[in-house]
Amino acid sequence: MKLSKSVKPISHFKAHASEVIREVMETHNPVVITLNGEAKAIIQDIREYEQDRETIALLKMLSLSRKSVEDGKFLPAGDAFAAIRQMVAEESL
Repeated sequence: MKLSKSVKPISHFKAHASEVIREVMETHNPVVITLNGEAKAIIQDIREYEQDRETIALLKMLSLSRKSVEDGKFLPAGDAFAAIRQMVAEESL
């Protein structure tokens, strides 16, 4: 997906907003809106936006997990599950 192919000036967007939004919904490609020749905003399909946000959240979690491993702040899986089982057993008493 090349954003350079989906650049529209704000005047075009103002005059053809429903068409631009329909295009975004059909193609799932964002449209860049320019003001005085500079990119200022992106019109994006809501499902694509939500998917992007979820992807970013997952990448942040992976990054934090990797840092934890690098810092030695982790438990082997068996130990982690044993600790969870212990907590569950203590709560059910």
